[in-house]
Amino acid sequence: MGFFRSLGRIKSIDAIVAESQGAGRSLKRVLGPVDLIALGIGGIIGAGIFALVGTAAAGDAARLGAGPALMVSFLITGVACAFTALCYAEFASVVPISGSAYTYSYATLGELAAWIIGWDLVLEYAVGNVAVAVSWSGYFCEFLRGFGLEFPRWLAVDLRTALASPDLLASAPHVLGVPVVFNLPAVFIVGALTALLFVGIKESARFNAVMVGIKLVVLAVFVAVGAFYVKPEHYTPFAPNGWGGIQAGAAVVFFAFIGFDAVSTTSEECRNPKRDLPIGILGSLAVCTVVYIAVAAVLTGMVSYRELNSAEPLSVAMRSVDLPAVAGFVAFGSIVAHTAVLLVFQLGQPRILFAMSRDGLLPRFFGRVHPRFKTPHVATVVTGLFVASGAALASLEEMADLCSIGTLSAFVLVCAGVIISRHREPDRPRPFRAPWVPWVPLAGIGACLYLMLGLPWAAWIRFGAWLVIGAGIYLAYGRKRSHLARQIPDGPRPS
Repeated sequence: MGFFRSLGRIKSIDAIVAESQGAGRSLKRVLGPVDLIALGIGGIIGAGIFALVGTAAAGDAARLGAGPALMVSFLITGVACAFTALCYAEFASVVPISGSAYTYSYATLGELAAWIIGWDLVLEYAVGNVAVAVSWSGYFCEFLRGFGLEFPRWLAVDLRTALASPDLLASAPHVLGVPVVFNLPAVFIVGALTALLFVGIKESARFNAVMVGIKLVVLAVFVAVGAFYVKPEHYTPFAPNGWGGIQAGAAVVFFAFIGFDAVSTTSEECRNPKRDLPIGILGSLAVCTVVYIAVAAVLTGMVSYRELNSAEPLSVAMRSVDLPAVAGFVAFGSIVAHTAVLLVFQLGQPRILFAMSRDGLLPRFFGRVHPRFKTPHVATVVTGLFVASGAALASLEEMADLCSIGTLSAFVLVCAGVIISRHREPDRPRPFRAPWVPWVPLAGIGACLYLMLGLPWAAWIRFGAWLVIGAGIYLAYGRKRSHLARQIPDGPRPS
């Protein structure tokens, strides 16, 4: 029984906060509410709206498309994320510590659940950033073509595409008989942003704010110009694949909403986290939902949804109405948007590893703080190497689906954690309280499960394999080495 009780060891919120304040363990508190909203928008608007929106509308071999009802798909996903965002906002105000959903779960659901959610967050941030880096590379090459420059294909291709293209493999240089093919632009951008994040959070936040302003202007131009080319006949049939297509579309565009929760990973770098974190989380989600619905309405009105299964659907729409200059401007905006998402995700992942290391569930070197820059520099470099390696060879769709299912499972656990926390500690001060508990968290759980069911079976299989690997690492390393295990070997019984 001791083994099974140890899996449910719970770390109190007071202990989590106290441990974060130890010497050499604290980060620099420099972020305000405007910084947090900008980071949220920076993390949300990116590959989802500039790249995957086409797949969501048109569908592909693995799923149905939503068609013009993509607007409804965005609305459904926005509402689902709103339920979860309210739960995140409550936890962020109660536990203002780096670690996001991982830390919240440790305080409510126990150590094993915390490990699982931390492992899932690797899917959201690191694996998600692989997908974003691959998409960034595609738009970067498209942007160069606008100036008559063609980037070598063998230096900007994923492994699956290369293996399916004998001519491409034959044209690539060979080393010891092996063709050299990888995605150089994706590796480059990941490396550059890793270096920026190594130096400091405030510098990164300022750079992000500039990029957020640019990409909001680009999307505003797309909507304003594209509205003059909307044809009502393109909205018919509105939902060509019924609710099945709308659900599948909502599952795909969920990737476009990932990022608002990254705000919570900066808890230890906020000047007033109990007030500002809920503002950052909910404010950024609200802005992006409105922007997404407007873009979807114009996009599906400009072009038949059947023509949108492209890596650059917004640029395709502008070229279809003979506006190449605007298409080039949109491609530039996409590069900026992707860069902002990469920055925010690269910011979030090291702070998850930092928190897990501080609890003993990962090796101690992940928890080191740079003496000058006050950043988790080792975790930042490790994350950069992991993402760059994946982006060099991986494809966009596979990584996006895996990222989405991992994030949705983490969202489910956060919503459940709010219900448990309210039951276990009803009198604990909560600067921000999610309304209508337990109904809002239950609605969040139901909505996330609904979106998970819209993902292809291949994503479920990969997710199952990921969980098995994670469970093996926890049982072999984390369960015995966690700091809580050394304090209470058998762990407390959940009350």
